[in-house]
Amino acid sequence: MTRTTIFSRLFLVAWLFAQPAAAETLRIATWNVSLDRQGPGLLVKDLAEKAPQGQAVVRVLVALQADVVLLTSVDYDRGGVALGLLADQLRAAGLDYPHHFAFRPNTGLQTGHDLDGNGRIGDPRDTQGFGLFSGHAGMAVLSRLPIDEGGARDFSDFLWRDLPDGLSDDPPELASVQRLATTGFWDVPVETALGPLHLLAWHATPPVFDGPEDRNGRRNHDEATFWRLFLEGALPMQPADAPFVLLGDGNLDPADGDGRREGIGGLLAHPALQDPGPGGSHGRREPDQAGDPALDTVIYDDLGGLRLDYVLPSADLNVAAAGVLWPAPDDPLLPDLTAASHHFPVWVDISLP
Repeated sequence: MTRTTIFSRLFLVAWLFAQPAAAETLRIATWNVSLDRQGPGLLVKDLAEKAPQGQAVVRVLVALQADVVLLTSVDYDRGGVALGLLADQLRAAGLDYPHHFAFRPNTGLQTGHDLDGNGRIGDPRDTQGFGLFSGHAGMAVLSRLPIDEGGARDFSDFLWRDLPDGLSDDPPELASVQRLATTGFWDVPVETALGPLHLLAWHATPPVFDGPEDRNGRRNHDEATFWRLFLEGALPMQPADAPFVLLGDGNLDPADGDGRREGIGGLLAHPALQDPGPGGSHGRREPDQAGDPALDTVIYDDLGGLRLDYVLPSADLNVAAAGVLWPAPDDPLLPDLTAASHHFPVWVDISLP
């Protein structure tokens, strides 16, 4: 047992004694925070200098009040300096996340191949997942509850070619190194009063920014399919024990926009999961779209609203409430949300069985 695990167990014992007898509701959330920068170290600099966008992120997270939140599009650094600065600023604002965690993402990790066909290697599009540098636009977990770091599993090196019935048509040399996960596939257990709750985290590629070959569209489809097959025990790794929550930026709307919707549709309909349909109270209408705009989690000027971000609890969990943190036009939080990101936080309140 590692020192981190021992301290986590001691914290959990103390936390358990502090809890009431009844099961406590936990708020699990995800948010694409757009804390990605144009070069390594720039996010650390911005957070240290309390740049406006980072401070808007802090204020929104304080309003969200999640017990556990997965952040997407946040730059990774090996020492966790940026994540530590963010946690410090949240603590100063009254929201304490003593536990934070991140694996190194696939974004910015070079494949050694000329994926964009420009005659040279080493460009941002030649990486396992698009990235200006290694660690660009990764993921991170902030938690009030202890994280079992020793029990966390990283499936981010799973090769695209190894997905059963996958849609990769890469040539053999590239297929031998090309990972499926754009950012990562993680199983991160957090310790609750009733045992571990597994966070199954991902941030898929957008199904656009390519050509008629639709490589990004096929990969986005297969990133969602990975989780369906994982839940069914059809992949080499052991499925996570229930209860769990599958969450992150799937980068695909099940009803609108571009992309191959069978992948995300298979997840939303999977019997091992439940989709609480978290909605916002913004009152927007989009008559040209097929989906319910209340479910949208992002607004683009040219595309309108899309549902891209998901929190999908396992079927055995009790869902008390769910929503998208999308305030009304006169809400004072709205300027911070729009200053922070195009995306809006998605949350689900659960109680363990």
